[in-house]
Amino acid sequence: MAVRVPVEPVEAAIEADARDAAARTAKVVVRGPLFGVAALPPWAGARWRVVAAVTDGCPQISRDGLNSTLWFRAKDAARDRAERRALLAAVARLERERVDELDVEGTRYRVVRAEEYAVTGPDGIEQPRPTDPEPLVPDWERAAKDPAIDDGLLLDPDEPVTPTQAIERLSLRDLRYTGDRFPEDVRADARRALDTHPDVLPLPATFTVVEQRIGSWRPVIGPHATAHAARKSLDFALTWMWPRMHGIIPYDADPHADARTWPADEAAAYARAADTLRVGRVNRLVFRDTAYRIVRTRRLLRWGPDGPEGPRPSDVNSQEPTRIHLGMDEDGNVLPET
Repeated sequence: MAVRVPVEPVEAAIEADARDAAARTAKVVVRGPLFGVAALPPWAGARWRVVAAVTDGCPQISRDGLNSTLWFRAKDAARDRAERRALLAAVARLERERVDELDVEGTRYRVVRAEEYAVTGPDGIEQPRPTDPEPLVPDWERAAKDPAIDDGLLLDPDEPVTPTQAIERLSLRDLRYTGDRFPEDVRADARRALDTHPDVLPLPATFTVVEQRIGSWRPVIGPHATAHAARKSLDFALTWMWPRMHGIIPYDADPHADARTWPADEAAAYARAADTLRVGRVNRLVFRDTAYRIVRTRRLLRWGPDGPEGPRPSDVNSQEPTRIHLGMDEDGNVLPET
């Protein structure tokens, strides 16, 4: 692991921020696995690139995402019939089998696995850091597109790291499930992964809205690529989604109606709560005796001689493979349902 000392001012500030956060850390809390898809073109050496964000709660969701990626590539971007046939053959396999790796025209696609975790300190789960990305001018328009998680992310375990990044990677190498509350097959797979994929690669931080419970925090919205995007999602929940769920605004009301425009005192209470999010970088909100917090969540991908770890035998699939799209011929024509 090559270590470099940051010299550029912004990067040095981020490093100092990370040191301060590490000093406040009390323990690491593991939530469970997340899944996504990475690709390795033949010219990329050992550097895989994420093509579907590592945010899915079950490996089959990622396989279905790969199914759609390859189907649309066959439809819109195939160079010729031969490439389209190869892509459609891969789609057909994904419709029938739990396939975690495919080679299509020389590019390897793999469903990858990461552990989602957070760090806690005296004030609970870590909140966004001062140096985490924030827009200069916050845009609260719902139509505004927020940054995507893992967009174009290159997985390079050999890239030089800063001192705090090196310490974090070394400290997390032995992270695994322990304790009787985890089934034996889960613990056995976790022990085996330490040998098959001994290195670790932390992915960029994500941001989640959590709800405080007695002795714990429950994720309610997210993850998002930035803290501001998480705040926007909480603003939307308070002004649009939750008023409809609780019967304050009818579901058949104008889709543009929200708590800020709906003529009801109860709706106004939701609007006032949402408005507090717009006063600076607010990361904690109490509404109706419930505390909500924007927290900084992390993901840890294990790495072995052949690249990133894929799903483990004990990982749970919540659904079966299935056909997602209509058929297509080798000329790219979508076939009608028969």
